[in-house]
Amino acid sequence: MCEQRLRTLAVAFLLLCATLITSSRAENQAASIQEEIWALPLPLPMFAYVVRPVGDGPFPLAIMNHGVSMNPTGRSFFPLVEFRDAAKWFAKRGYLVVAPVGTGYGAAAIDIPEHALYGPFFSKVGKCSNPNFRAPGLAVAQVDLWIIDYMAAEKRIVPNDVIVVGQSAGGWASIALSSLNPPQVKAIITFAAGRGGRVDGKPNNNCAPDKLVETTGEFGRTSRVPMLWIYIENDTFFGPALSKRMHEAFTAAGGKAEYRLLPPFGDDGHFFIGSPDAIPIWSPLVTKFLDEQR
Repeated sequence: MCEQRLRTLAVAFLLLCATLITSSRAENQAASIQEEIWALPLPLPMFAYVVRPVGDGPFPLAIMNHGVSMNPTGRSFFPLVEFRDAAKWFAKRGYLVVAPVGTGYGAAAIDIPEHALYGPFFSKVGKCSNPNFRAPGLAVAQVDLWIIDYMAAEKRIVPNDVIVVGQSAGGWASIALSSLNPPQVKAIITFAAGRGGRVDGKPNNNCAPDKLVETTGEFGRTSRVPMLWIYIENDTFFGPALSKRMHEAFTAAGGKAEYRLLPPFGDDGHFFIGSPDAIPIWSPLVTKFLDEQR
């Protein structure tokens, strides 16, 4: 039964990849970018959506970290490309964009006893009485480091011209990465970064806000990578009061982060980065920030 289900999913995945690549050719021809699906041979293998300028490169690298669903069913329906339009925006500006699909997501979320079919889900934070926000963030940060090393070894990127972009838990992982100060990473941009939001599905109900702020400060003690933090007023996972506390703790500890709180967007600003309509809003901020890092 598992083998039959796996074959069915593999066929569906290949059809999705073919559709994505075929549909993008005409769309991206004028912009001279191309979209691909890669299987990354990392220590923990995973799929990735890749969009890049046409040509052999090397190009500056942009890694885009997606968010988290704590529900296995939700993870099984996790999209292959969560922020395609945003990724294409970076590619049109010369970046080779790699958006890894974390293990435990999509087809990888199908559980067989104690294990996921394509790898473990390693983003659990534990009980809200004493959550571990630090370790899951650093786990995804390690994946980013693997991607940088792999792409550099393949001579596809400019080794010391890497940016990292993350949304929600992916943004939290990007903050964790900043605490390691990898020399290849020149800038980090986060959208709605955090962990433990909407416990039991309730808006503005964080798992352990004080612990989240405390851990943010811990990351800030060693972080020296320039960062841009973008939040939206109607984010129901990490609202303005909490995100401001996180930023204050981070910068007070020594971290370098510009904080921008933008007006309400859509029904829930937490998903701002996923909307093509948001690009005209955030792109001037990101452009200015990246220009300042040159």
